[in-house]
Amino acid sequence: MASKLVQLQGKATQASKVAAEYGSSYYKQLLEKNRHYIQQPPTVERCNLLSKQLFYTRLASIPERYESLLKEVDSAKQLWKNRQELRVEDAGIAVLFGLECFAWFCAGEIVGRGFTFTGYHI
Repeated sequence: MASKLVQLQGKATQASKVAAEYGSSYYKQLLEKNRHYIQQPPTVERCNLLSKQLFYTRLASIPERYESLLKEVDSAKQLWKNRQELRVEDAGIAVLFGLECFAWFCAGEIVGRGFTFTGYHI
């Protein structure tokens, strides 16, 4: 355990050296590249205004999203009604999509347990 701590300290020291050396120039370059996104004047009031604009814009987009959801559900219902005409390729895509969702669920569970498979820390 002590050797891992020393190893972790060494990596942290190395990372801080890299950040100290390149961090400032990267920060300046990033701000220069994205200058058109920066709002002037950079005040708390302006940030609060932008935050409210984002919230209410997202809130206003809910009906459009709901309509899209209903279209997707109707499409799935039509596929289910015409399942005898379903091609093997379409069924394969649906199965792969389901497996991918399950895999992401499993990965999320593993991450949530602290990257352990059994739930016990070793």
